[in-house]
Amino acid sequence: MHLLGGNGKLGFSLSLLTAFMWGILPIALKLLLEVMDAYTITWYRFLAAAGILGLYLAHRRNLPSLKGLTKQAWTLILIAVGGLAGNYLLYLLGLALVTPATAQMVIQLAPLFLIVGGLVIFHEPFSMMQLYGVSILLVGLGFFFHEQLIDLVGADQSFYVGTGLLVVAGVIWTAYALSQKELLALFSSEQIMFLLYVGSAMVLFPLSHVDGVLVLNPFGWLLLIFCCLNTVIAYGAFAEAMNHWETSRVSAVLATTPLITLAAMGALSAFVPNFSIDESFGLLHTIGAALTVIGSMLAALGKRKVSAPIGSERKSSKEEPARI
Repeated sequence: MHLLGGNGKLGFSLSLLTAFMWGILPIALKLLLEVMDAYTITWYRFLAAAGILGLYLAHRRNLPSLKGLTKQAWTLILIAVGGLAGNYLLYLLGLALVTPATAQMVIQLAPLFLIVGGLVIFHEPFSMMQLYGVSILLVGLGFFFHEQLIDLVGADQSFYVGTGLLVVAGVIWTAYALSQKELLALFSSEQIMFLLYVGSAMVLFPLSHVDGVLVLNPFGWLLLIFCCLNTVIAYGAFAEAMNHWETSRVSAVLATTPLITLAAMGALSAFVPNFSIDESFGLLHTIGAALTVIGSMLAALGKRKVSAPIGSERKSSKEEPARI
């Protein structure tokens, strides 16, 4: 098992940075999808991230060495590459069919899946408080999507296709995150992300259209550059946060991403006259968003209770991850 670095304040700061970057990313991606396909956007993001991080590691003479890796290590790398590439691609394909806020609400299931993965693989305890949190999260999603749940037949079918793609994206993101956490015992967070970026770019190259950038106007170029830099900054911060903080606490901070998306959309609508994404919210939508975030945070942080966990015995203090 990977041992945490123990710098809780750094872990919190990096988690918050990740949440902010992921919160504003779907807005830029939604606009970019109007002029580029999901495969090409994702390939360029991985290519740019691999190039930037590769130059950084080469400058520090810290490029990862694959010599002597065990079969288990290679398996973890392949799972992480498939999980990361699949998450990026399916998220974009789903985002093309729903609004940014809807995408962020659905992908909020990913931290929940990560908590479950931490419970099963890392034997992190699961308390009654977490169970309450999961229940609140599911109720919140029900409120947020109440219109679609009421009109299951008459609603736009593209909504359900997009939602399904986003749920699958969240599941395979969990496979990436848990594999990445185990790989931290062999590589630094930067080395891991470099390997995953290179591997993901190789996987998506046959599906991409390299000349897709030729149709971009200056604003489109800015969107693409931002999305590429977002890849490096957000996932680099996430990987390092997992190195310093418990999985559950990182998940709790990431729970705020839907609120960041909603706030960013509201700010852009108010200050940018031409900004327009089809999104309307009522009271139930707002309540649902708030309950989803609260439930996700409770589910993540509920394990801090001293009471006996559900479904597994508590580990000894020597085996528990470092705490603040």
